[in-house]
Amino acid sequence: MRVLYVVLWALAVSGCGVSILDLSGPGPAPGSPPREHIEQLLAQVDTVESRPHPGGYQRGCSGKEQCVFGPAWTDAQSAPAGHDGCDTRNNVLATDLRSVSFRDGTRECVVLSGVLADPYSGELVTFDRSDAKAVQIDHVYPLAAAWDMGASTWPLERRLRFANDVMFELLAVNGDDNQDKGDQTPGDWLPPNPAYHCFYAGKYLSVAVEYGLPVTVADRKALADVAERCP
Repeated sequence: MRVLYVVLWALAVSGCGVSILDLSGPGPAPGSPPREHIEQLLAQVDTVESRPHPGGYQRGCSGKEQCVFGPAWTDAQSAPAGHDGCDTRNNVLATDLRSVSFRDGTRECVVLSGVLADPYSGELVTFDRSDAKAVQIDHVYPLAAAWDMGASTWPLERRLRFANDVMFELLAVNGDDNQDKGDQTPGDWLPPNPAYHCFYAGKYLSVAVEYGLPVTVADRKALADVAERCP
């Protein structure tokens, strides 16, 4: 069941009979996980009263920064697509964009352009490498939140895998919504388009289950409320 949502998302972005933009009404976008699946995921995650703050989170890798999740988008990690010769950012772009073009001579590694069916707004977003910030890579379960909720105790190898997990943790999304989200969790942030709340709830909880991360009381309430509106 944990991979059900991943399969649905792969179908949605590949055009295999499901389009996340083909909204037939005010309900959840096609390809969204059903209520039953989200509730099953909720039953598997632990709940904490509130987000702890153990300190020590330093994402940067320059100077004396601790680089706690390793260099950004490193290929030297054990997540799916790791050690394939391409950095993680380009792996996500190549997977999530449609009509992708690659830089010559990079073995279809460096993405130059494509079109994103954005999973947070439902809009089509054009990606061009010259304006790369228009499409960003979101850590669905934010790195800072993961650190606070338990990743601070993980070995570095597990944190590297988490930060680069293209199957569970990473999504190409529009830049504005990614910046707005920051390190907020579902109790404070959900996608601006309600049609994608079920999608996001399933994705967030799939990450939490896969890596044994908890949700807060506020997160659980928000996600349970979303599940009520799922098919």
